[in-house]
Amino acid sequence: MELFSAINPSPDLHFLSLRSLTDCHNLAPPNLLLRHCPRPLKPLARYRLLYLRASSTSGVPDLPATVPEQAGGKLVVELIGAFNELTDRMNLNSTSSSVILFVTLKLSIPILQSFPLLPDGRSPLSKALSVALILADLQMDAEVISAGILREVMEAGGISIQEVKNQIGISTAHLLHESLRVKQIPSRVDIFDDDSSAALRRFCLTYYDIRALILELALKLDSMRHLQFLPRYQQQMLSLEVLKIHAPLAFAVGANFLSLQLEDLSFRYLFPCSYFYVDSWLRSHESGSKSLIETYKDKLEQSLKNDPILTEMVEDISVKGRYKSRSSTMKKLLKDGRKLEEVNDILGLRVILKPRSGTDSSEMGERACYQAGEIIKSQWREIPHRTKDYIARPKPNGYKSLHMAVDVSEESKTKPLMEIQIRTTEMDKLAAGGTASHSLYKGGLTDPEEAKRLKAKMLAAAELAALRLKDFPSSNYKGIHTDQRGRVFGLLDKNGDGRISIEELVDVMEDLGVDAAGEDAREMMQLLDSNSDGSLSSDEFDFFQKQVEFIRSLENRDDQYKAILNDKLQNDDDSGLIQVYSEELGNRLAT
Repeated sequence: MELFSAINPSPDLHFLSLRSLTDCHNLAPPNLLLRHCPRPLKPLARYRLLYLRASSTSGVPDLPATVPEQAGGKLVVELIGAFNELTDRMNLNSTSSSVILFVTLKLSIPILQSFPLLPDGRSPLSKALSVALILADLQMDAEVISAGILREVMEAGGISIQEVKNQIGISTAHLLHESLRVKQIPSRVDIFDDDSSAALRRFCLTYYDIRALILELALKLDSMRHLQFLPRYQQQMLSLEVLKIHAPLAFAVGANFLSLQLEDLSFRYLFPCSYFYVDSWLRSHESGSKSLIETYKDKLEQSLKNDPILTEMVEDISVKGRYKSRSSTMKKLLKDGRKLEEVNDILGLRVILKPRSGTDSSEMGERACYQAGEIIKSQWREIPHRTKDYIARPKPNGYKSLHMAVDVSEESKTKPLMEIQIRTTEMDKLAAGGTASHSLYKGGLTDPEEAKRLKAKMLAAAELAALRLKDFPSSNYKGIHTDQRGRVFGLLDKNGDGRISIEELVDVMEDLGVDAAGEDAREMMQLLDSNSDGSLSSDEFDFFQKQVEFIRSLENRDDQYKAILNDKLQNDDDSGLIQVYSEELGNRLAT
């Protein structure tokens, strides 16, 4: 009990964090903590202890006995952790991209850490990195991600566009300027009716930098994920704006990931009863911790790979899965008057086959698609009138694919119907090529020729951005490694001698705005320099990075647990009201 009091003075063990538990890692192992912790231990704290116990036996690197306590060391830890987390998700293929991102983080982190918490309870740095991670997951380039981080700095008054131009580059400054123009889009209309919203989307797609649009959409998604602190009327105002302008705009630029999430979050705040009606129905079919779509995806992939005939025809088999969004599901219910169990594409799988190379690979691919269809029929019950063979009868635009709907219900349990698309890699490329024009058309451009012209502009802009980010000479950073952790080492090792000296540590801390950079650098060197030679080798620095990543993973787990608990609490709070309205809505739809 004394140990728990020491690491968690507050009597409320609900807030016992993984980070605080690591402080006592050398005092007592997790098993001992679990055995002797005071009862009752609240769920969140117990989950964290279980995670530490699992981590201690799973090959996770030992936690450091001490971590940098001085401001400079903590800022370096934050810099390295943020850079590695972002580059892990990006497709960095140039030195210039690494430098742009690294310099942006060095500039932004100390400024953002000095600002007070935001109204939603997050720190400005946490928000900036959250937006950056969304952009990294979308595979945006380093300039867009840097602009996403700097946008939070600039809006808090920490930097000007001119300073960004001087310290980061003119392209990043241009993106920031464009994103601020995009931010003013909703103020151009007084009423968000269909005509005004469509006209506004056409204007955006025609006159704004496409990357600035995606940056603004990522910022909107981050905001929509953190609306809980706002009064209900403001939540609904923002949600209506996002539903009418930003979600269709995201679809128009081909960012389906953004579009679906924006639409669902808006739907949740605007029509909570309808949202929870669909959501609770879907959740009622889940079994265990694995989602339905993941269960069927794994099952189908295994069946396809075990079929000897199919494996003779193809080199590779991949299966992708997705849920139909809650809002799209409700639209279909209202439009067609169906029941939930009659919607055939709530669950969706896409099978992509790569035929073996040869003179008849196209014919071989088509045969493989039909063979995959037969395997699916043997596994689940086909719904024949829902099958569409676009391989034998392609669409006018050349689209080819085999579409099937199957009933995956078990003897005792009814499950949602599932749509499966089967195509070759070549068919998939053709479908993806047509997606941009199709998305622009559905996103607000009613003239197909206009959509094609804009698609060409978008592709040209993407090519220009890629060319601009190709390697260019940099006198400040030499010999940057291409592997993940080696990038940071190379960025800190400015003279390229393969070691990080105390002077180079001082330089980076001064860039981070540390007053006592020399003292903090010496403290950090003492902690990390295992052979006491006065510098850090790549191996010593690599071990340090592993420890940084582990600490950040603990913090990420904390955030995940909090989100899960908050979601459950919100669902529980609404359950009484939602149940009443859901039953009423279900009765109306049934009639």
